Amino acid sequence: MKQTLLIIDCQQDLMDGSEVEVPVWEKERVISTINQVIAKAQEEQVDMVFIRDVDVAEGKGPGFEIHKEIYVPENAVIFDKAATNSFHGTPLLAHLKDAGIGHLVVMGCKTEYCIDTAVRTATVNGFDVTLVGDGHTTSDSKALPADKIIAHHNATLHGHYNVEHFAMVRRSEEDLFIPAHDQYR
Repeated sequence: MKQTLLIIDCQQDLMDGSEVEVPVWEKERVISTINQVIAKAQEEQVDMVFIRDVDVAEGKGPGFEIHKEIYVPENAVIFDKAATNSFHGTPLLAHLKDAGIGHLVVMGCKTEYCIDTAVRTATVNGFDVTLVGDGHTTSDSKALPADKIIAHHNATLHGHYNVEHFAMVRRSEEDLFIPAHDQYR
């Protein structure tokens, strides 16, 4: 099964914080995890897509760019989005379908917004999804601290399905690029 590593909204201002953004929880650890999974993807010759949100830093300058500590391979594809949903108004779905992708490994920011939406939308659009449980992050909300938001979404999204396609939550040290979705079928 062909697969893609999808890294969402890991932008400088979103992760570090700015005048309008609150820094994400455990930024250094999450960046390290993202880089480890990128290295695994390269070893497995898995294509990568990075998504950037044009609302971050008004879509320009260093704050808009992918975080400076995240390694972006030369052959990675970068799409910009204007909505919470990485598939809405972007060429992402067509890109994945044209490449014959069946499995997405998802990481990034922010858990309860863009990560949750991407996982759910991907299953509806015919992809099995592996969410890297220690590879996504967010900031505290008015209702919950970031670690509780992440734990809640990891529990909720593990086993999420839309008829034929499933989402699983796995840790970065697992064989993420060996899909295990058949255990649900």
